[in-house]
Amino acid sequence: MDFKKKADLIWEVANLLRGDYKQSDYGKVILPLTVLRRLDCVLKPTKQKVLDHLETIKDKPDNVKDLILNKIAGHRFHNRSPFDFEKLKNEPNKVAANLRNFVNNFSSSAREIIEYFNFDDQIEKMDNPQSDILFLIVQEFADIDLSDMDSMEMGYVFEELIRKFAEQSNETAGEHFTPREVIKLMVNLLFIADDASLTKEGIVKTLYDPACGTGGMLSIGEQHLHSFNKEAKLEVFGQEINPESYAICKSDMLIKGQNPANIKFGNSFTIDGLEDEKFDYMLSNPPFGVDWKKAQKIIKVENEDKGYSGRFGAGLPRINDGSLLFLQHMISKVKTSGTRIGIVFNGSPLFTGQAESGESNIRKWIIEKDMLEAVIALPDQLFYNTGIATYIWIVNNKKCEERKGKVQLINATGQKDEELIEEGKLDFNRFFDKMTKSLGNKRKKIIENSETKGIGFITKLYGDFEENDFVKIYPNDFFGYHRVTVESPMVNEKNQPVKDKKGKSKADPKKRDYENIPFLKQVEINGSLSLVPQTIDEYFKREVKPHLPNAWIDKKKTKIGYEINFTKYFYEFKPLRSLSDIKADILALEESSLELEKKVLI
Repeated sequence: MDFKKKADLIWEVANLLRGDYKQSDYGKVILPLTVLRRLDCVLKPTKQKVLDHLETIKDKPDNVKDLILNKIAGHRFHNRSPFDFEKLKNEPNKVAANLRNFVNNFSSSAREIIEYFNFDDQIEKMDNPQSDILFLIVQEFADIDLSDMDSMEMGYVFEELIRKFAEQSNETAGEHFTPREVIKLMVNLLFIADDASLTKEGIVKTLYDPACGTGGMLSIGEQHLHSFNKEAKLEVFGQEINPESYAICKSDMLIKGQNPANIKFGNSFTIDGLEDEKFDYMLSNPPFGVDWKKAQKIIKVENEDKGYSGRFGAGLPRINDGSLLFLQHMISKVKTSGTRIGIVFNGSPLFTGQAESGESNIRKWIIEKDMLEAVIALPDQLFYNTGIATYIWIVNNKKCEERKGKVQLINATGQKDEELIEEGKLDFNRFFDKMTKSLGNKRKKIIENSETKGIGFITKLYGDFEENDFVKIYPNDFFGYHRVTVESPMVNEKNQPVKDKKGKSKADPKKRDYENIPFLKQVEINGSLSLVPQTIDEYFKREVKPHLPNAWIDKKKTKIGYEINFTKYFYEFKPLRSLSDIKADILALEESSLELEKKVLI
């Protein structure tokens, strides 16, 4: 059974809550019960062995019992309750007490996870003498077998449920998870440069996500590494602020044999749960446009007191978009030997903020430190909670020789293919498929399992590192510019410049203007276009003086900025249609409309 059908089965159980719960609160019951049922199914083969051995170690301390019984269970957790879901439904009148017994008798590692759901409050609410709702819900879950789901499929189930619950409560499902094909693409891009070293025997690597949600990125990272080296070990780490997502992620780590203590709860900005750790790889999809007002006091203190020795020394973005704070936080955890980072942003971090604003200074720091390796523009309508354009940034503090001093831009939006399809020059889109049924705002899916399309094609474009219709490669300086203040003289009624005490022309604030002067200009050398440095003075003389001969630059106000105007770099001018063509189309439409009117009237 595929994950969608399994999720639909669980979703049908949620309908039993109608009348007793608001739809927006269904998840408070269904998500913890799904986790409990999943743990129950995983433990079923060894449950009786655990119970048989329990009597022989009854006098030992709980921590010793946990170690012994975990080993017998074959997992990092066990359950020593006589009940499981099958037995719970056999005593309808005692289901609340027996369910509590079942929950409380998990080993400490699993019990701590379940506590984040505050599920005991829901047991109390459903344990109503006038209603059989608790029994009915448990009975339905007992009939849903989750033992036939691997970790990846189970992740899909949780994400499908979260998406549905988020839709019911008008919340943003995108805060919880990322489409799996997007994660697979990110993992491919992150690991491709190290494929050879990752096949070595006994290799151990670490992967971190500071906004890990239900753990999708960590799971796919681990799966990808094992796909070409089963002996390799990837230790995963993460932090999550949402208690339900945190509990789901941690339970998944527990089942897979990962160390659940590596997953921390809380706000990564205010309490860094992995403060002293450094990682080989990092992946994240932080919430788009996340407000950091609640954390601003702690963040500003760290910025001012620690500077570059802290996490936020490069600058602070505007209060309503903390995306670049996540990236700075991740960069603070790179290894000196080299760390590769993949992070999903919307368009804002590319260009928001004028020269020497927080955003611009962060971009300046990342680019001048030669850490920005690539930016990949993705198709729109990929995410469940938004249809806006999104971008993958690849950041690397140890670029290979070929990539040093350069940034690769990949246009994987599929827009060029759509134009070619409309013109009849291409039969399919090389980047995405349109979904037969949308999921929220998600109407497109990046194509998987193909070397010539989708993930395979984008990964090849990245790996080849060659310019073509979809790829541009620029030197770091290409993204820098000087923002200069252009002043014009104040004039009197005789149209003569007004002088100050030193005999210099006074600037007229009403005529003040600004120019963004790129560090580099494009020139033709030996028949081909090349980028060469340009000075402020030569630009001013060439572009401003002919129009404002009396103007000058106030050099004390000159600022340095960095931005990545992605759309501009891939823009292709298309001549407007001729008036005769437009007129012909209008006449054809009018004629067609008249024919339709005649048919209706007849």
